[in-house]
Amino acid sequence: MKNVLLIGASGGIGAALRSKLEDAGAQVTALSRSSGLDFHAPETIETVLSELSTGFDGILVASGALSVTTARPEKSLSELTSEELTAQFAVNTIGPAMVLRLAPRLLRRDAHCVFAAISAKVGSIGDNRLGGWYSYRASKAALNQIIRTGAIELARSHRQSICVALHPGTVDTAFTQNYPAHKKTAPETSAANLLKVLNGLSPADTGQFYNWDGTQLPW
Repeated sequence: MKNVLLIGASGGIGAALRSKLEDAGAQVTALSRSSGLDFHAPETIETVLSELSTGFDGILVASGALSVTTARPEKSLSELTSEELTAQFAVNTIGPAMVLRLAPRLLRRDAHCVFAAISAKVGSIGDNRLGGWYSYRASKAALNQIIRTGAIELARSHRQSICVALHPGTVDTAFTQNYPAHKKTAPETSAANLLKVLNGLSPADTGQFYNWDGTQLPW
């Protein structure tokens, strides 16, 4: 990827992706809330992205939230609230979906191009064995369906496109600071892993859900 639109560039993974891409010689258009693009205000997405020219060969969405209105993800049904569900879907599902909605205009049609969004392994329905984390799991599962469905349509107009969901692993950022027991990967390592996965994919792999090590994850 040589001309990349990066959403969520101020976060831990986003900043690391920007650094790795620029080190590889890519031109990166980096956007975040400070750029006026706020997933809690979806109208800002079209406003900001409509000002961009076309011709990107990569769009990466690195935004996300583990909890928004609460101190931590829910551990039980009794903790589930409509406020947290709504907030999680705004950041983890609706925001990326609205970016994907505009991808057909922004991405190159005549060459290899990539749309990728950071998802999470806990969004896998087939891999859910522990329960809990209702809002986060549900919002990421919904994102996965958006990616899967969008990939089918995008391939009709962009025949060399790749549209995938990515699990970065547990990355050592502010996002995971309250979970010291988890083995964590440095953001720079995570970014390198994710770009390696993307560089190894072909249009035949579009519409799938990939782990940071390149293995395919169950829906």
